[in-house]
Amino acid sequence: MEGSESEALFDAHNLNPQRFVNEVLNSVDDMLDGAFHFLHQQAFEITSAAESGADRSQDLAKGVTYLRHLIQAVVDKRMDSWEKYCLRHCFTVPEGILLPEDQNSSRKDLLLQEGLSDVELDSQLDSLRNKLAAVGKESADLLREKHSLEKESTLSHIYDSFVTETLQLLEHNSVHQMLREIGETASKLRSKMGEVKIKRSEHVKRARFGRVIISGKKHVPHDPGLSASIEDIQEAANILKTA
Repeated sequence: MEGSESEALFDAHNLNPQRFVNEVLNSVDDMLDGAFHFLHQQAFEITSAAESGADRSQDLAKGVTYLRHLIQAVVDKRMDSWEKYCLRHCFTVPEGILLPEDQNSSRKDLLLQEGLSDVELDSQLDSLRNKLAAVGKESADLLREKHSLEKESTLSHIYDSFVTETLQLLEHNSVHQMLREIGETASKLRSKMGEVKIKRSEHVKRARFGRVIISGKKHVPHDPGLSASIEDIQEAANILKTA
């Protein structure tokens, strides 16, 4: 695009590239002026304290001036190149850009485009909100399911522990009860055997006493001791069966 068209476009938007470049160049010149002015003052103060202050002051002033011209030439050359680059590349309007016929219409078009972009952004934001809400709901459901599974697992462990303790208690009570019943049966048997022993002892005494009385007789009465012993044995067997 030609320079006149570019300038017209920049003017339409209240922009002036050349003014920007000039302000930068003036700022660089001001910085150089301040730097060399400070250098000249420092050199004058140093030479004033010496004996031959006037001669040395003039020599230093010439040296500072020479350095300034040397550095200024290099800076000017570099800044010229920078100015050309900015004007040719940074502030050149690409081809195809048309000047707006009416500034107000261009603003309306810009606002319309911004409005459309805002609508699209709002739509995307709504979509993201819906997705985030769905993810949050799913996360809450998973969290509730996790708590439910943890609760079921805890109840299952408690149930298993209760069943185990109950079985151990039943086994312990069963063995204890069996031992107690064996002890009771043994006690009954000991008591019954004691009774049988007493009965046989009495029977033996009666038999001896009877033989003494009927020692001169031929007939000896029937001994009922055998039937009594069988009854006692049968009673002992019944005790064992019911134990």
